[in-house]
Amino acid sequence: MDFGLSFTYVFQDEEWVKKVLIAAVAFFIVFIGWIPLLGWVIEIARRVIRQDPEPLPDWTDLGALFTLGFKGLIIALIAGLLPGILAIPFAVLGAISNNSDTIMIIYSVCYSCFGIIYGIAIALGLPASFGILADTNQLGDALNPSKILALVRAAPAAYVIAVLGGAVASFIGYLGIILCGIGIVATMAYAAAVTGHLYGQAHKQASEVV
Repeated sequence: MDFGLSFTYVFQDEEWVKKVLIAAVAFFIVFIGWIPLLGWVIEIARRVIRQDPEPLPDWTDLGALFTLGFKGLIIALIAGLLPGILAIPFAVLGAISNNSDTIMIIYSVCYSCFGIIYGIAIALGLPASFGILADTNQLGDALNPSKILALVRAAPAAYVIAVLGGAVASFIGYLGIILCGIGIVATMAYAAAVTGHLYGQAHKQASEVV
């Protein structure tokens, strides 16, 4: 993993200003713009996996980015589905029992423990899933738990670095608030580009082991 490269490769592209600004516009358009922006991130991962000399994609094929981003959105929605389902009985128990109820307390503790474990699993699993999608363009493969687990087990350190790097990039993105709140749009677009590169590197390293 070349951690530093993920933060500097953007500026090596001769048209990086235009590409990042378009990504910033997409970030600004809530939900509708976020889908192709997610596709852009996954396309970056794809180019890193394929060792494309120009990893920062342009926005000429918006339809392809939208399709890729929609697949990524499905992955993210499914990843968040299980906690939501398990929260239903928790809400029901909360409505029909008081906080001292033994069952309520046990369920609350179990749900909290599950939330922590599941949160860690998703934090590592989502980059792996997006990497599979970038590599194969197959949504079924990207949702296959055995394939996701195989990649994470093959290079756990790479995915931890990708997650931590994404967190650092997000922190940098939020620094845009300093610029009267408007700069966050551009810095978050840059953070998305960094994250895509990290995901691509993690997948490439893991797939070489699997």
